[in-house]
Amino acid sequence: MLSREGNSPTIHRADYVAPAYWIDTVELCFDLDPAKTRVLNKMTLRRNADVPPQPLKLHGEELNLARVLVNGQGTSFKMEGELLVLENLPEGTESFDLEIFTTCFPVKNTKLMGLYVSNDSFFTQCEAEGFRRITYFLDRPDVMASYTVTLRADKAKYPVLLSNGNLVEQGELAEGRHFAKWVDPHKKPAYLFALVAGQLVAREQRITSRAGKNHLLQVYVRPGDLDKTEHAMNSLMHSVAWDEARFGLSLDLERFMIVATSDFNMGAMENKGLNIFNTKYVLANQATATDTDYSNIESVVGHEYFHNWTGNRITCRDWFQLSLKEGLTVFRDQEFSQDLCGEASARAVKRIEDVRVLRTAQFPEDAGPMAHPVRPDSYIEISNFYTVTIYEKGAEVVRMMQTLVGRDGFAKGMKLYFERHDGQAVTCDDFAQAIADANPASDLARLLPQFKRWYSQAGTPRVHAEGVYDAVARSYTLTLTQSCPPTTGQPTKEPFVIPVGLGLLGTSGKDLPLQLEGEAAPMATPRTFVLTQASETLRFVNVDVEPVPSILRGFTAPVVLEFDYSDAQLLHLLANDSDPFNRWEAGQRLAVRSAIKSIAGDAGATRANPLNDAYIWAMRNVLHHPGLDAAFKELVLTLPSETYIAEQLAVVDPQQIHAVREAMRLQLATALQADWEAAYDTNHDTGAYTPDPLSSGRRALAGMALTQLCIAAVASGDAVWPGKTLQRFKDAGNMTDRFNALAALVSSGHPLATKALQRFHAMFKDEALVIDKWFSLQASAPDRGGNILPAVKQLMKHHDFSLRNPNRARSVVSTYCQGNPAGFHRADAAGYVFWSERVIELDAMNPQVAARLARALDRWSKLAEPYRSAAREAIARVAARTDLSKDTHEVVTRALAD
Repeated sequence: MLSREGNSPTIHRADYVAPAYWIDTVELCFDLDPAKTRVLNKMTLRRNADVPPQPLKLHGEELNLARVLVNGQGTSFKMEGELLVLENLPEGTESFDLEIFTTCFPVKNTKLMGLYVSNDSFFTQCEAEGFRRITYFLDRPDVMASYTVTLRADKAKYPVLLSNGNLVEQGELAEGRHFAKWVDPHKKPAYLFALVAGQLVAREQRITSRAGKNHLLQVYVRPGDLDKTEHAMNSLMHSVAWDEARFGLSLDLERFMIVATSDFNMGAMENKGLNIFNTKYVLANQATATDTDYSNIESVVGHEYFHNWTGNRITCRDWFQLSLKEGLTVFRDQEFSQDLCGEASARAVKRIEDVRVLRTAQFPEDAGPMAHPVRPDSYIEISNFYTVTIYEKGAEVVRMMQTLVGRDGFAKGMKLYFERHDGQAVTCDDFAQAIADANPASDLARLLPQFKRWYSQAGTPRVHAEGVYDAVARSYTLTLTQSCPPTTGQPTKEPFVIPVGLGLLGTSGKDLPLQLEGEAAPMATPRTFVLTQASETLRFVNVDVEPVPSILRGFTAPVVLEFDYSDAQLLHLLANDSDPFNRWEAGQRLAVRSAIKSIAGDAGATRANPLNDAYIWAMRNVLHHPGLDAAFKELVLTLPSETYIAEQLAVVDPQQIHAVREAMRLQLATALQADWEAAYDTNHDTGAYTPDPLSSGRRALAGMALTQLCIAAVASGDAVWPGKTLQRFKDAGNMTDRFNALAALVSSGHPLATKALQRFHAMFKDEALVIDKWFSLQASAPDRGGNILPAVKQLMKHHDFSLRNPNRARSVVSTYCQGNPAGFHRADAAGYVFWSERVIELDAMNPQVAARLARALDRWSKLAEPYRSAAREAIARVAARTDLSKDTHEVVTRALAD
C-alpha cells in the first residue's frame, strides 16, 4: 500500500495555473435510482490559449465509466489514479463536444458528498470537490459553465425534481416516470451545482423586488414539517429586502429555493438558486425551537442568500481564496442580523456574541497546529480549511476595511467590486483593491499592501498598551506596541494595520474629549486610531484628571489587548463605559483574573471562593441596573468558558479549571440568591411568544436565574426552587423556557433532572432536532466524579442514536469531546481512548465529520501531565492507521508536529 503522504500531495497556492481547457456549456441528464444512478454528461470545451497544449485531465471519484465520445465519436483515454486523461483532442481553440456516461451509487454514499440518499430522497453536496463524485469534470472553481439539467425518476417515489435556475419543461414518461428540465441563466463553477428529488412539500411566497421584478420563494421540507417553515421564509424575505436596500443587490432568478435535509455535513450550502440546508437551520416553531435556533436560522438563511452575489456571481479563483466569499459573507450576515436588531443595545449584544465565538474558537486555532492565514498557502484536503479562521477572522478583516473607509465608503467599494468582476472567479486581492480604489483618500488605500498582511500572516496579533498620566502637563500618553507569535512556517511577522477604537473615561464615568498633541481642538468620541508600526505613542492634552482608557472599543480588530488594568479600573469600565463591548469585556477580564489567581493558589479559601466582594457587588449592580437590557445582563453575568480560561494559561489542567469555574458559579449563585429570585420574577413572563431581541433577552436572563437558583438549592439542600423549575418545565409555552428549565436541573445536578429528561424524551421522541438537544444536554453536563463518559457511552446505545447521521453524531460525540473539557480530559485517559475509537469509526463512513472531531485535541501540547502524554498517544494511535482519509490524516499529523 502506498503511504498516505504519497496518496495526498500538498497543494500550494504558489503553484496555481489556469486550466488547460474551459468548459462553456454542460448538459446533464440523470436517471435517478438509489442503487445505480446513470449520468449522461454532454459538454462543450475549448482549449485555453494562454496555457501550453496538454492533455485534458478530468476529476472523478467512485464512478463507473461506461462511455467517452469526442464530437460524437469514440476516443481513446487512460486513467491516472482517479483522473480521466484524454490526449487525442481537436487542436486549436475551437469548441468541441465531449460526452461522458457514468454511473454512481447514491444509497452507498455515506460521505454525503456528491449525490446521496437521505430519508428516501436524493440530495447533493458539491462544495468543495463533490461534483467529481457525480461525473468526470474539471472540478475547480475557476471553470464556470452554463448548465442545463434534466432529471428523470419514478414519479410516485420522487414527485419533486429540482435543480439550479429556472424550470423550463416538465412532463410524463413511460412506466410511471416523469422528468423536469432546469436551465441556470448564470454561469457557475461545478461546486454550486445541485439537485434534489423526493417526497417534499413547499411553503411558497411571491414577492416583488425594489427593482419591480416578481420572484417566487420556496422552502421545501418533508411532509409534516411545513408548520416549521414560517420563520425561514420570513428570514429569506428579510434577506432579499436587506441586500437590495443596503448594497443594491437584487435577486437575479425567477425563483429562489431552500430545501432542508436531516443528513448534511455542514449547516447549509449556497448552490445557485437551490440552497440545501441542514434541517437545523430551517425548521422552527415555538414548541420545538429555542430563541437561539430562531436567531441561527435567520443568520444562516441570510448567509446563504447573500452568497448569491458574494460567492456565486463572483466566485473564488482557487480554494485558497475561500475567505473571499466566506469571510465577506459572514460579515454580511453579521451586519444583516445587527441591522434587523434595530436598537443599539441589541446590536451590541449581537456584536459581543460574534466576538465571543471568535475568541473561544478562532484564537485557539490561531495558536494551534492547524493555524493558517485567512488566505492559506497550502493544504492537503481543502475540506479541513472550512475553519473559523476563514469564516470568522475573515469577516473581521472585512469589518476592518469598513472601519477604515466608513460604511458608505464600503458600499461604494462593493459597487466597484461587482462592476469589475461580476461573472468572474477572482482573488482576495481583487476584492481588497476594489474597496481601496473606491476610496482613494482612505487609510485603506494608503496602507493597502501592509493591510493585506491580514490575508498572508497567521496568528493572533497582540497589542500591548501602556498609559502614563502627567498631572502637571495635563497630558495622558498611551503607547501601543504590536507583536504576533510565531506559527508553523512563519517564525517572524511584519506589523499589521490595526484599527484601535479608543476612549478615555473620567472619574465621573463620562467620555473625555480627545485632543492629540498638535491638534487645534478636541474631537468627538469615540475615535479610531490606526496602528501600523511595531510601536506608536499617542499623547492626549488638556486632560484634567487621570483617565481610564477604553481601548479596542467595539472590538475594532481581531487582536489580544494587553493592558495592566487594576481591578478598580475594570470595575469603573464595567459600571460606566459608553461602549457596550468594553463594558462586557471589563467583567470578563475580572472573572478571568479571579480564575487564574485561584488556579495558581493553594486549595484554601481562595479556591473555595474565587470571586472577591467587589466583583460580586458589581454583578449585583448589573442585575439591578435599570438602564441595561436583559440580554446584555445575561452576557455580562455569564462566566468565561473553561476553554477560554484555558487559553490564558501556559499549562492547562482541565480538571483544575473546571473545579475553579464551578466554584465561581456556586459563589455567584449563593451570594446573589435573592437577586436571582428578583431577576426571575421580573423576566420570566414574556407574554405571547415572539423571538424578538427584547423578549429573547428576558427569557435568557430568566433561564440563567433558574440555573443559578437550582445550583444554590442543591448546595443548601433546599427543594423549593428545583420544584419550581420542574413545574416551569412542565408548564412552559415554548421550547426556550422548557429547555432552560431542563438545563437548569441538569446543570445543577439535581435528582429531578432524571425525571425531567425522561418526560422530555417522551414528549419529543418524534422531533429529531429536539432529540439532538436532549442528547447534547446530557453529553455536556458538568462532570461529577467521572460520570459523563459512562453516560455518553450509554447514550450511544440508545435506540434513537445513529453515528451515521452528522447531527446526531455531533450531538453526543462532538459535544462530549469538544464541549465538555472536564468530562473529556480524564486522568485515566479514557476520554482520549473514546475519542480515538470514534475518529477511526467515523472516518470509515464520513471523513469530514471525523476530521472535525479529530480537532478536539488540537491543543494537546498545552496540557499538563498526565493528560499531555496520554493525548499524544491517542493522536499517534489514530495517525498510525494506514487506511485514514486524507481529511483526518492531515489533522492528526499536523497535531503531532505541534
